[in-house]
Amino acid sequence: MRAFVTGATGWIGSAVVDELISAGHQVIGLARSDRAEQALAAKGAGIVRGDLDDLASLRRGAAQADAVIHMANKHDWGNPAESDRSERAAVQVLGDTLTGTDRPFVVAAPLSGLVDDRPATEADVSPAIGPDSNRGGSENLALDYVARGVRTVITRFAPSVHGHGDWGFVNFLTAAARKQGVSGYIGDGSAAWSAVHRGDAARLIRLGMEQAPAGTRLHAVAEESITTKAIAEAIGRSLSLPADSVAPQDADAHFGFVGGFFASTMTASSNATRQLLRWEPTGPSLLADIDAGAYTS
Repeated sequence: MRAFVTGATGWIGSAVVDELISAGHQVIGLARSDRAEQALAAKGAGIVRGDLDDLASLRRGAAQADAVIHMANKHDWGNPAESDRSERAAVQVLGDTLTGTDRPFVVAAPLSGLVDDRPATEADVSPAIGPDSNRGGSENLALDYVARGVRTVITRFAPSVHGHGDWGFVNFLTAAARKQGVSGYIGDGSAAWSAVHRGDAARLIRLGMEQAPAGTRLHAVAEESITTKAIAEAIGRSLSLPADSVAPQDADAHFGFVGGFFASTMTASSNATRQLLRWEPTGPSLLADIDAGAYTS
């Protein structure tokens, strides 16, 4: 297939590009800078110059592709409403371009906010509906296009997609530990996260593009539940720092914006995903990556 990938030079997206090319697919990547364009060209990928606010560039990329993989998001923690707006607009223009083609439309989504009292499953419907909801309700919007002849596949990602070079949540937790001189966890540290290695996540995206039926929700989850205390202790070991509890009221001051996420349980099962696509994660665990220096070297 010829796949148009947004977020093609991001942490997960760049691995997806590598996975697709190694499997014999062609890639067109969205590039918003000269540096991104050069990185994609070095891999042999085609290029569409633009960004999430350049809807014409999204339309051009989708129109010339056999599949669309939408990985990009602004992640503007200071202005979430703007991130939500741009996400919804991007999904809409991509879905409109694919309408009536039966082509795959793989859309990245988070696991957070699905359920409160148990690990989320692929059967759980996102409660985010409409432009004023989380991520602009983009997951449900993308699924609406199934009825319009688009093979939408939602891929929900664990809060930690880890590996050497990760600049996500665990990277921010590690930076906070360095700054504070202690690797903190909030309260008793019983909040828990799911995790997946970056390479396993990229392989799942490829399998979903190739095989998943329209309307499928996939969970990029290798480890269902790792306590935040265990994560903090591993970060402490990697930095030779103690791990200790941080009072909930002090979390924002200690961790910055990531404190709210670290206080939350975000766990999910991937049993249905594994059965459907015969996807079996093979990468190292999150704690093994931390212990191996993924966030300190």
